[in-house]
Amino acid sequence: MAELRFLAVSAGADVVAEVVQKSGGPRPSHLIGKGKLTEVAQLLKEKKGNLVIFDDDLSPAQVRNLEVHLDTKIIDRSILILDIFARRAKTTEAKTQVELAQMKYLYPRLTRRWSHLSKQYGGLIGTRGPGEKQLEVDRRLVAKRIKKLSVGLERIDRERTEQRKGRRNLFKIALVGYTNAGKSTLFNLLTKAEVFADDRLFSTVDSTTRILYLPGEGRALLTDTIGFIRKLPAPLVASFRATLAEIADADLLLQVIDLSPEDVRRPYEEVEKTLAQIGSASIDRLAVLNKIDLLDGGPPAPTTCFADVTDFVMISATREIGIASLIDRLCHYHRRWQAGYGVPFHVTLRRSARRG
Repeated sequence: MAELRFLAVSAGADVVAEVVQKSGGPRPSHLIGKGKLTEVAQLLKEKKGNLVIFDDDLSPAQVRNLEVHLDTKIIDRSILILDIFARRAKTTEAKTQVELAQMKYLYPRLTRRWSHLSKQYGGLIGTRGPGEKQLEVDRRLVAKRIKKLSVGLERIDRERTEQRKGRRNLFKIALVGYTNAGKSTLFNLLTKAEVFADDRLFSTVDSTTRILYLPGEGRALLTDTIGFIRKLPAPLVASFRATLAEIADADLLLQVIDLSPEDVRRPYEEVEKTLAQIGSASIDRLAVLNKIDLLDGGPPAPTTCFADVTDFVMISATREIGIASLIDRLCHYHRRWQAGYGVPFHVTLRRSARRG
């Protein structure tokens, strides 16, 4: 619920009340029970609220029933996240990805939006008219838009693929982690970039790549990627396949972990789940345990919270603590990549053969 509140505030809402129901399972008609529904209606009246946000995905029928019963706008967690992404998207690529996800999410819910024009009483005879025509027109328009956006993203995929081919000779590092873990702050610190960073969820949804100079090693590429979150909408993951491919193509993942929450394991496990979903779980990983400056009594022992993490550094990106240790670890991984897979190593061998 704390995360849902943070999402709502990030979207610009003023949260006036929270309601939780312990239940054996969701109700097919309204998701929540009648008693809890009455409680929500009373709170809306008392607090003068005009929006109700559910943490679980709602079916079109549930949204329709809730709007009729509560007489206010109803949205779920997925549409809230999509709205935040739409607000944050700056580049043409990100805007296209977000709009496609929104269209795919909207399409099966069009019947609800036009139900007032297509009600049928007394059978089909005499009921066919503008309402159903409007619904079909709306469906065709959305389907046409989805097709156009999909074609545009396929072109972006091809462009991205060509760009990645030109980067094969460079060591590629991708920043991954839960949203608001401090990835963009660390990215700016390491590359001297000016990517927008703020203490809110999904402060940036555009992937950005910059050159990172490693002392004594040369150049590498560092990419700042979108943050992950619990229940990330499936249409959003599918639409951002071109962006997420940057993660799959990386030689090293810097998994930034926020140490300040009470339950530090849950965000870490959500990231692990998403990485497995996009086929990136086997890539070399360096855990960056961030925000140690916010901990009272010092940071916890990593072996206690993250027994399955094999390599880590502890830092504070805002206070620039532990950055030298992080750079040392990156240099180590660069040397290992260069010796095992990197092009410069083979070039050196060929030159040595010529001298011989």
